[in-house]
Amino acid sequence: MGPVLRISGHGALTITLQGLPADQTAALTTCIRSIQIGADMHPAPISSSPREQAVDPVNEIVLTGTPGQFRRLSPLLSRDPGTSSSLAQAIDSLLDNYLRSDYKIDCRGKVLSLGSRTHIMGILNVTPDSFSDGGRFAERNVALEHAREMISQGADIIDIGGESTRPGSEPLTEDEEVKRIIPVIERLSAEFRGPISVDTYKSSVAQKALQAGASIVNDISGLRFSPDMARIVADHGAAVIIMHIKGTPRDMQVNPVYRDVIGEIMDYLGEGAGIALKAGIDRARIMIDPGIGFGKTLEHNLTILERLNEFGALGFPIVLGTSRKRFIGTVLDIAEPKDRIEGTAATVALGIQRGARIVRVHDVGYMTKVARMTDAVVRRK
Repeated sequence: MGPVLRISGHGALTITLQGLPADQTAALTTCIRSIQIGADMHPAPISSSPREQAVDPVNEIVLTGTPGQFRRLSPLLSRDPGTSSSLAQAIDSLLDNYLRSDYKIDCRGKVLSLGSRTHIMGILNVTPDSFSDGGRFAERNVALEHAREMISQGADIIDIGGESTRPGSEPLTEDEEVKRIIPVIERLSAEFRGPISVDTYKSSVAQKALQAGASIVNDISGLRFSPDMARIVADHGAAVIIMHIKGTPRDMQVNPVYRDVIGEIMDYLGEGAGIALKAGIDRARIMIDPGIGFGKTLEHNLTILERLNEFGALGFPIVLGTSRKRFIGTVLDIAEPKDRIEGTAATVALGIQRGARIVRVHDVGYMTKVARMTDAVVRRK
């Protein structure tokens, strides 16, 4: 197993290399000194984990520098006999992914240009037991009217879900889920020019939704719960959102524990993207979501928000879903989900500043304004 690379920061970047053999560490130090990159290096022992049992001593190296400085380092690493050429390639790839801003997502011919502005995904729960709206939109015509309202307020995508995945929820039968969502997708796809997303982890439901007019599959399991989900998405030329979850909705909030919450989520999302690519889903159809609230404590959720930009190293646009969630209620002591608008707005603004390209929200009118204002600051270049 090769070294693990992580990246963070704005302007001055920090690259962390874990598991680099001692000889390559020495060669890396020499290369840095030869170009006076000005990077700080802090060697520290790394403990072994079940995923990697180290036999030889390994180091953790932390490098800080500008993108230009790291670009100058890569050619030297490629030529140095003491380092692997793959290390230079890994650093270059890491920088390319992390600094990328020109994402375009192909949703069955409907293209989302995510580089120019943040896109808004409006949530439409056609469930009688939704945590956020208490089943207000379970009736078909009411659901359609709400979708139209969100579109008029600025929604770029409508995300339709027929099964509640709130903590402790029980699975819904496929027949019932199809009964709830398909008529809404069919009607909405006939009048809405933007992409419709189906929020499901069941491949049979996804297939029917794609046939009815959906063009994105938003899978909370990251393509894990249904083995043929990736193939179905690929067969229809649809886009996919690969989300992280720890456990299942029924048990995900029962004492979730991580050794390294960011690292483990990144590994899960990276493996999910690998499943998608292997099945034939094009890179231009893949998005990732760290899964706020899906098997995370309050501290985990706050850490994900704080370090959201690190997920950019995977090379896929980030979708963020914090809207009305329990961790906001915990911080602000607000029990009613619909009253968490201000807390949601804060997380949306911070998420955009940290690299989110799509925000999944209930209160589209408010959050469209929040996104526009935040974009005016962080994307003014």
